[in-house]
Amino acid sequence: MKARMNPSAHLENINAAPPVLTVSALNQAVARMLERNFPLAWVSGEISNFTRAASGHWYFTLKDDAAQVRAVMFRGRAQYADFTPREGDKVEVRTLVTLYAPRGDYQLNVEAIRRAGIGNLYEAFLQLKDKLTAEGLFDAARKRPLPYFPKTIGIVTSMQAAALRDILTTLHRRAPQVRVVLYPTPVQGEGAALKIAQAITIASTRKECDILLVCRGGGSIEDLWSFNHEEVARAIAVCAMPVISGVGHETDFTIADFVADLRAPTPTAAAEMAATPRLDWLATLEMHANDLNRAIRRQLANAAQTLDWLSRRMVSPSAHIGHERLKLRSLHIRLVHATRTPLNQARFAVMHLRARMSAQLPDTAAHRVRLADFTRRYAAQMTTQAAQRRQALASLSSQLELLNPQRTLERGYAIVTDGKGRVVRAPKDLHPRDIITMRLSDGSAQVGIASVQPTLE
Repeated sequence: MKARMNPSAHLENINAAPPVLTVSALNQAVARMLERNFPLAWVSGEISNFTRAASGHWYFTLKDDAAQVRAVMFRGRAQYADFTPREGDKVEVRTLVTLYAPRGDYQLNVEAIRRAGIGNLYEAFLQLKDKLTAEGLFDAARKRPLPYFPKTIGIVTSMQAAALRDILTTLHRRAPQVRVVLYPTPVQGEGAALKIAQAITIASTRKECDILLVCRGGGSIEDLWSFNHEEVARAIAVCAMPVISGVGHETDFTIADFVADLRAPTPTAAAEMAATPRLDWLATLEMHANDLNRAIRRQLANAAQTLDWLSRRMVSPSAHIGHERLKLRSLHIRLVHATRTPLNQARFAVMHLRARMSAQLPDTAAHRVRLADFTRRYAAQMTTQAAQRRQALASLSSQLELLNPQRTLERGYAIVTDGKGRVVRAPKDLHPRDIITMRLSDGSAQVGIASVQPTLE
């Protein structure tokens, strides 16, 4: 028999059960849980089923070999993307994992999108840029000015590049007189960077052009990556002639742009920068020719005016000679008067001074007599004093000789000193086994003391 359930116990079990959720609440809870546990992250995959709605939102599927996930990029984010994805593109998306509640579909809300590998490429680009900046390869001081009138322009690019046709067309239109030398090289693909650097080195070694254009057309960052290699940058840095870099479009920047002497936004712009239009040169030459003609006419007019003025001033040679002869005669008379008058005045002044000097001269005869007498008396006194001084010096020398210690030593005496050089005057200053020095007349001797005995009274 079945056991009968207590109605009150059944009510308690119903009250203790978890609440019943609606589908909307469940989906919202799952969405919040996903957003909390999966922060913004980069996810890579291949674009599939890409749709751009009329609202501007992007809807697509991101897949790999084993799985796929729906993704959406709203218009507010999509407008900042630098490219529009296409079917089969490999991309990396910065996304928030969430759940689309109305359908319960797990999906990715994309915040940013980039081509696959661009993140690593951009990081390598920044690292190389910082390295070359530290070495000074981007310094403005090392940038060289372009030649004013280039005769030959070199081009480093691919033979099949559309940029080459644009450059040649521009140069032919602007400056047909300029000679063009092409250094062909691949501009993309494996090994292209090394070949570009080799082409630049060949152009630098040959030195057959005045300006070198390093160009290619636009493309993706992978297509332009050959111009972000260190080999290309260093080849441009040591190039013998100025280098203009025209790689990609105006918004594209490569390492080659930074190290080149001048960066052009496009290959066509590089050609325009390298060569001044022929019509501009012709207009400039015509302007200079007109200026030169005006200057010559002005100088001829001035010369004619000067000639007229000089012709009016010119007189007959005979009249000019007569006039100059009169001037010479007048100058001669003035010169004679100018020289004679000062000479006569000087002669009279000398005579007057001589008379005055004769009157002022003293009688020196008596003074000469007195001076001679003083000289004789001084000489006699000096002779007497010298004799007295010599006699006193001889007496003092004799006394000094008597007191000379050397004479005492020569008579058999000796000077005794102890080990410290002090003179020994009494037996008490000596001790057995002392070493003393005895200075004699012809030298010295060291003597050891055996014993000391004082003199007995």
